[in-house]
Amino acid sequence: MVRRNDERRAALVDAAIEVLAAEGARGLTFRAVDVQAAVPAGTASNYFANRDDLLTQAGARVYERLQPDEATIARQRTSGRDRETYAELMRELIARITDYRAGYLALLELRLEATRRPALREVLTERVRADIEANVAYHLESGLPGDATAVRLLYLAFNWLVVEQLTLPDVLSPTERDALVAAAVERIVQG
Repeated sequence: MVRRNDERRAALVDAAIEVLAAEGARGLTFRAVDVQAAVPAGTASNYFANRDDLLTQAGARVYERLQPDEATIARQRTSGRDRETYAELMRELIARITDYRAGYLALLELRLEATRRPALREVLTERVRADIEANVAYHLESGLPGDATAVRLLYLAFNWLVVEQLTLPDVLSPTERDALVAAAVERIVQG
């Protein structure tokens, strides 16, 4: 029987994200989630039908937690519409992602696991595709310079920049990272 306490379920999914980031997909067990969440043994197995359910919900939760808050969205809507503003928005996005280190590392683990689990691959593919299309739509509605291709190119470039920052943080200094963000926006985004 799958339980319905939404607050407990969210705490267990957050614990699963922490386990994925620290131990990888192979370390993600119901017992490891119980330990991470500091709940009695067997709790996670009461909330998730199986490990695939837990993996899928962990991926969805990471995306949920990476969304900007309402204040950030409101500020973005009233900011300038030039490449300099665009670069600053991208710096903020990268900072939000790298500040949630465990979440992004968990997503990387989920992507690797998806190469072996077709159902998880299908869920992640739909989620990432929807996320990219939502970003393209938001960008086009915002009046910022550039087109859908620019958004997709920046998505690809900045994903690897985030991987670099989270896995090998000493390769690029914060100053170099910021300069690369500005250069990417300047070169990819057309007026």
